[in-house]
Amino acid sequence: MIPPDRSRILDWPRRLCLVISLLGLFFAAGCSTVARRAPGRTVVEVKATVLPARIISNFFIVESRQDDGQVCRFLVDTGSTVSYVSPALAKRLAVKAKKGAAPRLIRVRSANGGEVELEAIILRKLTLGESLFERVPALIFDFTDLSGHLGLPVDGIIGFPTFRNTLLTLDYPGSRLVIAPYPAAFAPPPKQTARVSTIAFNNQQGTPLIPIQMGNESFVVLIDTGSDGSLSLNPVGLHPRFANGPRLGTIVSSLQGDRRQLTGRLNQPVLVGAHTVDRPIVDLTEQLSAIGGEFLRNFVLTFDQRRNQVTFIHDADGPVTMEPRRHTGLSFARSPVYWRVLAVIPDTPAAQRPVQAGDLCVRINGEPVAKWDYERYATLLKSAAKVTYTFLAGTRETDVDIPVFELVP
Repeated sequence: MIPPDRSRILDWPRRLCLVISLLGLFFAAGCSTVARRAPGRTVVEVKATVLPARIISNFFIVESRQDDGQVCRFLVDTGSTVSYVSPALAKRLAVKAKKGAAPRLIRVRSANGGEVELEAIILRKLTLGESLFERVPALIFDFTDLSGHLGLPVDGIIGFPTFRNTLLTLDYPGSRLVIAPYPAAFAPPPKQTARVSTIAFNNQQGTPLIPIQMGNESFVVLIDTGSDGSLSLNPVGLHPRFANGPRLGTIVSSLQGDRRQLTGRLNQPVLVGAHTVDRPIVDLTEQLSAIGGEFLRNFVLTFDQRRNQVTFIHDADGPVTMEPRRHTGLSFARSPVYWRVLAVIPDTPAAQRPVQAGDLCVRINGEPVAKWDYERYATLLKSAAKVTYTFLAGTRETDVDIPVFELVP
């Protein structure tokens, strides 16, 4: 279940675009795989499946053709106990309700503290390559904002329990998803080495929680592929030491209201099983600590929900290192026509420019924003010394040069 006050980043979201909490355990209790086809039960026909993946904004995204011949795009989210689909996909794949039956609504809580109701449905079939999932519980959700952020349409999010009766591998370095049936005779996990480490996880709430170590202190984190962040660290009871920061970052919206994110780089290694992550970037949080896509993209992860084990593989000797976070100091909400400034990070070069929240950017380096999908813009920030933004006020356009700097060295 997505915790009720998991925060979202309004720049490149650390969590998905809406922070929601299921009120009740309807889906957590109803995702087990059985032979009979009762509502809320998933029937799985697993065949060896390999799907290409795209790692965009550190999200793990796959595409697969459905029974109606249309290709759909999904985020794989191990931090969610429920799957979500767009209204269009629900219309195509949902089990038809009985005539005259009222929609089943689940009340959820959003990032601004309000409540909305999402319709609960059952998908007849969900196809991922050669594997077929039938009668999959899901909620209907509008992915317009997330699609705009990523620069490509998103049709759904697949939650962790969907893969309960499969061996699920998320190969970040190889950009592929692998689904395998359980072998008749289970092979023991690979021998523990500096490159391979198998860790038991707690799956009582339908999501994987594992222990990790920071210096000589141990704590529990959620493995959260639905986050594009690094290590979201709740420092209560811990003693993190920082090489850089923590400093103010982008805007975070939570149930307690908007606040500035605190981000920095630890001066301590973090141990995940046998793997050492050298001085990772962290975002401080008041919620459950978690490791997201920026952290996980260094690994191949295989989840075994029957034995509650996850195997981390890093295809290199020595510690894992994380690149600096480069930024211009501007946070945007994206659309094909313009990018709206949501916030200007204080004490950055952008704060010295004539730019403020609400301003509309229509071009980047002279090209319309529609030509700048997430991947292209992220590549620009990695290498450029500056970015020229063209802002529109009425009919007047103004170019503003803003240096790119290391928000977290």
